[in-house]
Amino acid sequence: MKKEAYSSNYWFIGPFIELAVETGMRRGELLGLLWTNVDLKKQLAFLPITKNGRPRKVPLSPSAVEILSRLGRTRERVFPISEYALRRAWLGLLKTCKITGLRLHDLRHESISRFFEKGLSLPEVAVISGHRSFSMLFRYTHIRAEDIAQKLG
Repeated sequence: MKKEAYSSNYWFIGPFIELAVETGMRRGELLGLLWTNVDLKKQLAFLPITKNGRPRKVPLSPSAVEILSRLGRTRERVFPISEYALRRAWLGLLKTCKITGLRLHDLRHESISRFFEKGLSLPEVAVISGHRSFSMLFRYTHIRAEDIAQKLG
């Protein structure tokens, strides 16, 4: 890894990626997340401002709680960085790892797909993701006939 990857500007990219995949939260939601809106005991993160204009509570998995616990509450925001700093770290990581074509939003897609793979229902995933219509949420599902056959026994 190049020297700049060890710079203090890059401390957040790992936890940011992990939390994005664990929660399905959007980039802006994660960047705007305040510690006052995180309740690790109740395993909830409250998002007062979201893309669709409706506030929501995001349930936190045990892994998400562990990631947040590791970060520590040093500032008001969970990720006290700018969108520019995040973009720079993301692009630097992709370059270092020689990954092409991966977008930050792909982490949300992966997260929502994992929720369905865990067996969560459409309404449950919609509560987590904040999608107001099931038709928009269906873009994230990739239901396989083989998986349905297994469920049928």
